Amino acid sequence: MNEKIKYLNPEGLMKSPAFSQLVTTHGNGTTIYVGGQDAVNQNGEIVGQGDLAKQTEQVLHNLQVALKAAGATFENLVRLTIYIVQGQDIAVGFQASQKFFKDLENPPAISGVIVAGLANPDFLVEVDAIAFVSA
Repeated sequence: MNEKIKYLNPEGLMKSPAFSQLVTTHGNGTTIYVGGQDAVNQNGEIVGQGDLAKQTEQVLHNLQVALKAAGATFENLVRLTIYIVQGQDIAVGFQASQKFFKDLENPPAISGVIVAGLANPDFLVEVDAIAFVSA
């Protein structure tokens, strides 16, 4: 385990295999802030129009590419905020995300937000993230 990142699930709070209650970073390193990722491929085309599972996969692929550009992986994630458009089945998005997150030893702290809409009316999900890579 990376001693510069601590994933905490203190006594008195629910422990979930899907997220950590809080994450702290210590010492020298790089904090990476990833802006909201949408279901848009590198050509600017919307992927999975009307399909939350396909959009979730594209969003997480984009997040993976962004993290890699900064020298990070999903293992370096400390925080995710997931925005899902009202009326979508959250379980579908969660199932699609497990292709990317199911093997994480320490899942990040996660907040889920139901929103009326996103920047493009065809977007069903958006994710922003914070990661930390120790020096």
